[in-house]
Amino acid sequence: MDATTVLTEPEWRARQRAHVDRVRRWTQPHRERSLAKEKHPVHDFLFTYYSHRPGRLERWHPGLGVVLAGDASEFLDYRGYHRTDEGVTLDPAACTEPRVRTAEFYLALLTATVSRPPRLNCFGLHEWAMVYRQTPEQVRHFGWPLRLGHNGTDELVESSQVRCGHFDAFRFFTPPARPRNTLQPTRESQVELEQPGCLHGNMDLYKAAYKLEPYVPSELVADCFQLASEIRELDMKASPYDLSALGYEPVRIESPAGRAEYARLQAEFAERSKPLRDRLITCCRDVLRWREAHLPAAP
Repeated sequence: MDATTVLTEPEWRARQRAHVDRVRRWTQPHRERSLAKEKHPVHDFLFTYYSHRPGRLERWHPGLGVVLAGDASEFLDYRGYHRTDEGVTLDPAACTEPRVRTAEFYLALLTATVSRPPRLNCFGLHEWAMVYRQTPEQVRHFGWPLRLGHNGTDELVESSQVRCGHFDAFRFFTPPARPRNTLQPTRESQVELEQPGCLHGNMDLYKAAYKLEPYVPSELVADCFQLASEIRELDMKASPYDLSALGYEPVRIESPAGRAEYARLQAEFAERSKPLRDRLITCCRDVLRWREAHLPAAP
């Protein structure tokens, strides 16, 4: 895939400013909390669990197929760019084998996920399994009360069928909770098990997007981040924690009505994730075609 769009400096700087302005609604409060040594059990997750730091989220990339005209020398300080006669654009020589493998992995994962129907019967019990049979001091969000208390939390896990197929959630289960899961996901089985109804799988679209930078436009990264931020709120509303002091009324998955509400919202997020997953699949394919087109000719 060759560069086909030339953006004038006013054009790309307008997009750059718009991106920074958009994401600072999330990055700036996180920085302020960090300076004040305060923690937020909902919003900090996207900056602590994921490796993409606030400064990286604010950094704008145009994506494949774009040349930046005018004074775009600042992009030459970023890995992956070079200067051509038309301006600054992505350098095929910088698309190394590890980057190709990243695109190949996410292409396999994302295409496998879209091939399956969403499964909507997990009811967010992964968060409960992460505190199962823990003492108060062991709980991850220590300081926030459990809605049902420790005994009630344990009883709900024991009386429910835990159906988590997402490895990166399952790996945080407490040891006594793991055998209670109907699946035993591993990193190796991730492509086999991923399905579009999983909240954590849909949050991880953000991870796929930033792992594919700078080959995806930063607007797509921000779209995935915004979705992940909203999903995280549902994730914690349905969790065992009482976060009503922060304005999060619980989704009471311990009741039939709460489970129905959770499944409804889960289905809505699955539907909203579809176009983002499709765009990421297209980006993966574009990266692989672009790299193949620029490989040195065989002797």
